[in-house]
Amino acid sequence: MSRTSRTALLAALGLVTAAGATATVFGTTAGAATPGCKVDYTITNQWNTGFGANVVVTNTGDPTSSWTLEWSYAGDQQVTQGWNATITQSGAAVTARSMSYNGALATGGSTSFGFNGSYSGTNSVPAVFKLNGVTCNTATPPTDPPTTPPTTPPTTPPTTPPPGQKADNPYVGAKVYVNPEWSANAAAEPGGSRVSNQPTGVWLDRTAAINGVNGGMGLRDHLDEALRQKGDGELVVQFVIYNLPGRDCAALASNGELGPTEIDRYKTEYIDPIAAILADPKYAGLRIVTTVEIDSLPNLVTNVAGRDTATENCNVMKENGNYIKGVGYALGKLGAIPNVYNYVDAGHHGWLGWDSNFGPSAELFKQAATAEGSTVANVHGFIVNTANYSALKEENFKITDTVNGTSVRQSKWVDWNWYADELSYAQAMRDKLVSLGFDSKLGMLIDTSRNGWGGAQRPTGPGSLTSVDTYVEGGRYDRRINPGNWCNQAGAGLGERPQAAPAPGIDAYVWMKPPGESDGASKEIPNDEGKGFDRMCDPTYTGNVRNGNSMSGALPDAPLAGKWFSAQFQELMRNAHPAL
Repeated sequence: MSRTSRTALLAALGLVTAAGATATVFGTTAGAATPGCKVDYTITNQWNTGFGANVVVTNTGDPTSSWTLEWSYAGDQQVTQGWNATITQSGAAVTARSMSYNGALATGGSTSFGFNGSYSGTNSVPAVFKLNGVTCNTATPPTDPPTTPPTTPPTTPPTTPPPGQKADNPYVGAKVYVNPEWSANAAAEPGGSRVSNQPTGVWLDRTAAINGVNGGMGLRDHLDEALRQKGDGELVVQFVIYNLPGRDCAALASNGELGPTEIDRYKTEYIDPIAAILADPKYAGLRIVTTVEIDSLPNLVTNVAGRDTATENCNVMKENGNYIKGVGYALGKLGAIPNVYNYVDAGHHGWLGWDSNFGPSAELFKQAATAEGSTVANVHGFIVNTANYSALKEENFKITDTVNGTSVRQSKWVDWNWYADELSYAQAMRDKLVSLGFDSKLGMLIDTSRNGWGGAQRPTGPGSLTSVDTYVEGGRYDRRINPGNWCNQAGAGLGERPQAAPAPGIDAYVWMKPPGESDGASKEIPNDEGKGFDRMCDPTYTGNVRNGNSMSGALPDAPLAGKWFSAQFQELMRNAHPAL
């Protein structure tokens, strides 16, 4: 897979999304004919007393093995938290130093880092930057056009890759497909028009979905509509490939139509027809994102023999290998199509964030990516938090915090996990996967469709320091009873709106799970879709070992998985963060 260099943007969570203020700064050394650096400083979010910023550093001078960027604020801005750089501050002066993995910058090479900060009064963009001691000053364009046109083409990479080459990040420079069926459901709700134009994933959750169910749109219908929405620009259309044999072996609500041994039917009746349609030259101009088999592979690590959470169904799927074979086959068939971008499911931090799960899961992902003749080149990236509720970024506590000498990791909520939120988990999982041989430009997606946790219950600061539990409980955004709860969670809200390149290593925030579509029925409902009744969707259920024997936290009166759930949609809008 050919991947060009990635320029990542970074978004911080804020109470109010502000229009980005951007400073593009060019610099020259004394007597030099060409600039030595370019710095893009962007305020990505701003609220009453705080802000988030992203800084892109481009070296236009000689290659360097490490870098130090310096600037000073005109006001009282204070950096409070940073990532992808070591940031220190003395008074108004700020110094950002490269990390071990991003210090080397060739001529023309770029890297980025970000931070959150506090301020009062005004929050102006710094006027002067220095990179390794070289002053970078705002370029002044000539007042008259040059008499000789330039012979060197612009150095900014095009958003459209050359023919036959995939985009490094398919979401950059592209619109994303709005599913008319979901959009109509959303718009029909009071207040739903505020989000009905948002792009969501299209779930191919059974063979019949390929041609359309009960008169609904099939795969070709969606692709034809995507061509109409595309117009003359670029467009991403997102499909969830979701029909493995013995699917979701630990969750009855999302069981599928194929039995544990029906791998051949999965290949010939499901994957092969999908691949044939996606490969139609008619659709070659679309950027087709496939998210491959949500929630199944991690079960082979966490819910099999030797674990307290083991189920007989998961034992069967580990022994027969059909999850591995199915994912490998899907990746190979779909990855062979030039305009298809495969993203594999990688669970979420509240599932795989412990040492006993994290490394083994990454190794299992590689095993699947190289099964059935596939290679890691067929994997463009991974997706986390799909159809889940884990907070994007917990800002009121860090995993490294201690209270009275006790680590946050020892709190009841964190329970020795190494990650508190999805952004940190996604970035760490990406690094682990790259270390195992996946593409060094691997991109991650984070499903933010239902992880906003806004509304009146959203904490405005850390909890009390009485104990590590009061500290975490009082400050955490994720208000679930237990991070193992996954079905139609009460109190949830819409999260960050879909956006491209919001953070280093993150290709996009997406709404892969369409908000308002149920996770599963609150009680048993006979159906011909292969969907069972899972007690985790029953609000009266007192739990099991997988959720710490806690109440399920599910909303009542929910329909079957995938069906429209008006009460949930209304609650998601009420609790949206950022607010609607």
